[in-house]
Amino acid sequence: MTWNDRFLELFDRCTALYKGGNTDFTTYFDGGDVAFLASIGYKTREFFDFVEDFCDEGEPSASTALLVAAVRRDYFIVMQEHVTSNEVLTRDELPTFGDVLEGMPYLPRILAKARAKLRGELDPDIMFGCGGDRKFLRDHGNIPPADFLRHVWAAHEDDALLAGWVRDFKAGK
Repeated sequence: MTWNDRFLELFDRCTALYKGGNTDFTTYFDGGDVAFLASIGYKTREFFDFVEDFCDEGEPSASTALLVAAVRRDYFIVMQEHVTSNEVLTRDELPTFGDVLEGMPYLPRILAKARAKLRGELDPDIMFGCGGDRKFLRDHGNIPPADFLRHVWAAHEDDALLAGWVRDFKAGK
């Protein structure tokens, strides 16, 4: 079984548990599941956040969750060489909802979250791909979350480059 098949199988199993009334994600995963998620640079809570939003809001879909996981997995393998970061980005360290970058409110916040997502450094109470992130991405041309992550990775820390890319995407360029 390839990792993506296992990811989708786990997503389906967790979705069934959630829809069945079990909202305690700590009961969803056995040792093999935890080891699998760790092997792709994922934590149980960040996996559950996608399941919960899918069940409650209908998005992000399982395929979107898989594509986001693929970017994280690639970053984990290529850039981190399978070494998990011990750093954590907390709510207090995030830019606010109203912070603006090059005329775009929320861009500083989603950039910080995307960078932390790539490195596996999001506090368990923070989700890349949450409703606010999805709104920003929709408002800027329906940017796919995984594409956003890949561009954040490719741009390194160049905020101006990313802002230009977001503007171009929205304009259909």
